[in-house]
Amino acid sequence: MDAVQTARTSMPVISPLAGEPIKRADAERLAGVLKAIADPARLRLLSLIQSAPEGEASVTDLTAPLDLSQPTVSHHLRILTEAGLIEREKRGVWAYYRLVPSAIAAIADLLTPPRKRATKRTR
Repeated sequence: MDAVQTARTSMPVISPLAGEPIKRADAERLAGVLKAIADPARLRLLSLIQSAPEGEASVTDLTAPLDLSQPTVSHHLRILTEAGLIEREKRGVWAYYRLVPSAIAAIADLLTPPRKRATKRTR
């Protein structure tokens, strides 16, 4: 299963902010993805990868800015990849990582409240 497919299947259909209850399974899937980004190093990794000149980076590009060891950076990248937020492409001995824009957009959509909510009128 590739990263994009993982992201699509791990995202709930209904936002927790849509005005209707989110199903337990959907809440658990969304919580798993949010847990993956709820770490300062992983948030920085997403930012560093996105801002890289070609929109991709290798582990060696990311260790110095984070001031973390290569195994630690690789661990965080694996978590982000498994969550479907980034994808990995192996080229020779190097692996390059890039964001999965559709996964990032899906999270943003799920966490953005609707512009207009139905208002209940009480009399």
